[in-house]
Amino acid sequence: MTYCLAIKVKEGLVAIADTRITSGTDTTSKKKIYLEQRDHHSLFVMTSGLRSVRDKAVIYFKELLDDGLEFNKLYKAVNAFGQQIRRVADEDKQSLEKAGLKFNLTSIIGGQLKDDEEHKLFLLYPEGNWVELDEGAPFIIIGNSGHGKPILNRTLDSDSSMELALKTGFLSFDSTRASANDVDFPIDVVLYRKNSFAMVEHRYEKNDLENVSCLWAKELKAALQRIPEDWMETVFKKLPEK
Repeated sequence: MTYCLAIKVKEGLVAIADTRITSGTDTTSKKKIYLEQRDHHSLFVMTSGLRSVRDKAVIYFKELLDDGLEFNKLYKAVNAFGQQIRRVADEDKQSLEKAGLKFNLTSIIGGQLKDDEEHKLFLLYPEGNWVELDEGAPFIIIGNSGHGKPILNRTLDSDSSMELALKTGFLSFDSTRASANDVDFPIDVVLYRKNSFAMVEHRYEKNDLENVSCLWAKELKAALQRIPEDWMETVFKKLPEK
């Protein structure tokens, strides 16, 4: 499993991906974010699914760009990446399924190309079709998504700052990490500010953010203690006396 989160606010994009790869009882760390930056051309690709499918699709896509193929809008790049996934499916799906492995690769692609009026986020399915994120849903999670959604749903909207998006995004990852043994540090973070055509990437190790995780746990416990308890009296009165 994996944890990849992308957030779109009016100011820009925030992307977070864990690096844990689990194969049987073995665990390793590998990047799950691929960046492509050229003049007025900034995009990232994050994936969840079979690593072999991911690596092959990314290499095929990168070859297209290295051979001079250019896109002026992000959706066209998304279409091209989807075509590479279908190409890999044509080559490998039958043999993978014969070996008992499900062909699977879900992707998040974000960025801004020269003719895009703003930064964009797309969710690309294994079949090669996609949906674009709109203001009604400011984030996408792929992989282990259940544990990290509540804090995002309660906190983020399109007017949130990039700083709040990154802070909330980390706490979403941390909630997932605490509940699932297949998601863990290091995490890679990508930031993109609208119309800048320049992405920045940074890797955080566990010891970089351990104090934030501990502070969050402490604050949660303190907040829980401050919640009034009078609403519980009705049901506790029904218990026998000690």
